[in-house]
Amino acid sequence: MESKGLKVNTKKTEVISRSRRDVEVDIKDKDNARLKQVQESKYFGVTVDARGESQVAIRVGVAAAWNKGRELSDVISDRKMPRKLKMKLYSTIIRPVLLYVAEVWTMGILEATEMRMSRRIKYVTLRERERSTDIRRELGVRDINEKVREIRMRWYGHVKRREEGHPAKVAMEIIVPGRRPRGRPKQRWRDGKRDWETEDPGC
Repeated sequence: MESKGLKVNTKKTEVISRSRRDVEVDIKDKDNARLKQVQESKYFGVTVDARGESQVAIRVGVAAAWNKGRELSDVISDRKMPRKLKMKLYSTIIRPVLLYVAEVWTMGILEATEMRMSRRIKYVTLRERERSTDIRRELGVRDINEKVREIRMRWYGHVKRREEGHPAKVAMEIIVPGRRPRGRPKQRWRDGKRDWETEDPGC
């Protein structure tokens, strides 16, 4: 990096060891100072963790979406406001925050957050036992899992069109040698893509 005119601030540099177990690493800079090891870190707005999972990023996205919803609570909680306007605010302001960088997540469950927000807009509670599909149809909002699938496959197409040797393409297609642990393995990004292609060959 220094050969390209860049200078690394080692005091701000953090190291994450991606493993199923807690692993201590000893990485030092050129002055023999040990770099700080952390369990999770935020990089360009994306939270990554040592387990290689997306749950931390999903929780951050959910919290950010609720914060945005609270900023708009005066409108969303106002019964005099048209429902169409509320759904417009949700679709253009809140939902994009909830789905930020969902392209690279392993699939997580986001329906609960979306349905809580949808019920607030429609003024119904769980006790009224309305089906989620009926609420989505009445409000005119798509299943959030379908939206995640759409943006993930769009991103997949962008990466596949990259030139050979591009870092994103190499990372997506790499196959790590060795055996996976016993038991049900954690789902990888490409596992979700393969499942979708099996369900719908047109994806």
